[in-house]
Amino acid sequence: MSGKDEYYNKAKQQGYRSRSAYKLKQLDELENLLSHGDRVVDLGAAPGGWLQIATERVGTGKVIGVDLQRIDEIEGVETIRGDMTDDDTRNEIIERIGEADVVLSDMAPNMTGEYSLDQARSVHLAQQAFATARALLTPGGDFVVKVFEGRDLDSLRKEIEPEFEYVRTTTPEASRKESSEVYLVAKGFLTAPVERGDIRTVEIEGMGSEGDGIAKIEEFTVFVPDTEKGETVEVEIEDVKSNFGFARRV
Repeated sequence: MSGKDEYYNKAKQQGYRSRSAYKLKQLDELENLLSHGDRVVDLGAAPGGWLQIATERVGTGKVIGVDLQRIDEIEGVETIRGDMTDDDTRNEIIERIGEADVVLSDMAPNMTGEYSLDQARSVHLAQQAFATARALLTPGGDFVVKVFEGRDLDSLRKEIEPEFEYVRTTTPEASRKESSEVYLVAKGFLTAPVERGDIRTVEIEGMGSEGDGIAKIEEFTVFVPDTEKGETVEVEIEDVKSNFGFARRV
């Protein structure tokens, strides 16, 4: 039995609307994306396979599906019919959910048969999904987006990486063997007031247990080695986590 037949038949037997439901299951098992009580937004959600998995796993959380196509009702799921890149649609999502713990996108472009064009379009869709995720994600939130392999994949990943603690490129087993799709799984959305490479002048307000100086930038904690309490120093931000960062004297 081929992989296609296996997951197609499983979806029919288990009541999922698409075989792609198993891709989200496998991504969740790999990266622990979905937790009880999470708020989840699925972009390009029709026909609803990912929505079914999401609502199973978040329980009393909230799941919203967004698509230009109509999505048949799923118990426990809210749907929005609209374009995710449109400000009115994004505002409606925010009004309904506030912030999201997880933003998902399994979107693919309408295929032309010309691979380089299709790949470029998939990257463009992923960039749009990323822009929406940035507007919705709570600090520490996660983002998953599909894209086709090709020359623009690395640049897309580099665009996403500074905004998260880490980004993994993976392909779930349920993807068709002939498919060139991969998923970028971005964990731990960063909302710090600084980015890697920023140069700031800070006052060392205290000392950490490891002997590093502690500075504050808009209440964000930055650890600076080789400094003393009371010093005012110029630093370069070297690494940024959800709630703190590291810098070096310059």
